[in-house]
Amino acid sequence: MIVGDSSALIALAIIDKLELLEKLYKNLYIPQAVYDEVTEIGRPQSDKLKLFLSNRVKTVELKITKLGLGLGELEAITLYKNLNADVLLIDDNRAKKYAILNDIKVIGSLGILIKAKQEGYIKKIKHFLEELQNSGIFISDKLIAKVLVICDES
Repeated sequence: MIVGDSSALIALAIIDKLELLEKLYKNLYIPQAVYDEVTEIGRPQSDKLKLFLSNRVKTVELKITKLGLGLGELEAITLYKNLNADVLLIDDNRAKKYAILNDIKVIGSLGILIKAKQEGYIKKIKHFLEELQNSGIFISDKLIAKVLVICDES
């Protein structure tokens, strides 16, 4: 089971690969705050995400404070703990570090692409990385090079 946060879901929607989450994990859930954030009118990929996520929303009662994280990130972390999920899908570095410090297993959108390639769901990853960069999502050249080496596409 995987619990998702906004930025990683948007990234996967941009490259039209949300279905990888269904192939790689038995269940995907998101907290209400993440759903509200990604389906807000005018947000990138909001229609696609609304359709994909509509049956996956869970209500969360927050018991942790802001800690410099957004509401969606806090609810995603709480939902992960509440559901005893296997992994948290999250791209934000600060939230990732907080999660790791709290013994939460994390994966980002690029990790999903790597895993999907390793399991044979996609053949090449390079064009997805380019598509993400062209969409305005920042991915460092160093990270892209690392991902391409992992996927044997350098």
